Amino acid sequence: MIIDAHNHPDWYGHHAAKFLANMDELGIDRTWLLSWEAPADEYDPAYIKVLPDPAGEGPISFARCAAYVERYPDRFVLGYAPDPRRPDAIDRLRMAIDLYGVRIYGELKLRMMYDNPDALRMFRFCGEAGLPVVVHIDYEFATGRAYPRPNWWYGGGIEAFERAVQACPETIFLGHAPGFWAHISADDQFDKTPYPTGPVVPGGRIERMLRQYPNLYCDISAGSGVNALSRDADYTRSFLIEFQDRVLYGRDYFDNRHQECLESLGLPEEALAKIYSGNALKLVPLDV
Repeated sequence: MIIDAHNHPDWYGHHAAKFLANMDELGIDRTWLLSWEAPADEYDPAYIKVLPDPAGEGPISFARCAAYVERYPDRFVLGYAPDPRRPDAIDRLRMAIDLYGVRIYGELKLRMMYDNPDALRMFRFCGEAGLPVVVHIDYEFATGRAYPRPNWWYGGGIEAFERAVQACPETIFLGHAPGFWAHISADDQFDKTPYPTGPVVPGGRIERMLRQYPNLYCDISAGSGVNALSRDADYTRSFLIEFQDRVLYGRDYFDNRHQECLESLGLPEEALAKIYSGNALKLVPLDV
């Protein structure tokens, strides 16, 4: 069984029929379908051409996620991440859990420190409700522009994320995106380029955090995840074997790079099965 633990509805032109055909072609049984709720000035306008909801409850609305799951409940698992800075955020999430069956809090991708009081309150609620939390982290890089933003940082870096993981031990967190995966290596590239290259220096922040915090998991989706896993095959194989119970396969797109990378590593079948679906099923069982 294969579960894509990170994707979005109508993302990059993939309407429901095209999405399902893509899943069938690549042998993906189910997909965690995540919203992205953010103010219009908190994401790069270059995204607009691939976003279904560039205004209103977007850029990827919960309504689209819920519509997919209502039509194809045997193929999609419902996620939703209302902006925790909104005073009604927890009430909105509680309603969505009760009414629509939300199972994941994600994707959280906002220009705020992930250990601020509003975020911690939301994370603790997710822990009580049994929802894993999927976070996107990006560092500040120059874009050459002043408006609408000079850069597109999210989450406040790995330090703020670690403080949140530590402050909410009953909540499961999935780290994702360039600002998380750059820390697979103990080098100094994490705040200099979003996609570091070269051999991995052992002892990176992710490695340390996984050993220290049992509530931390890894989401390998997007270019950042596959880039991190492709830097150093020998290191990646040992990393995935050691942390085989804490890594989830995901794509955040519609290609097959992540499967190709995983299959090239010669991993034990037991480890591969956990990454492809076992760990997702542990966090979000399908029979609930």
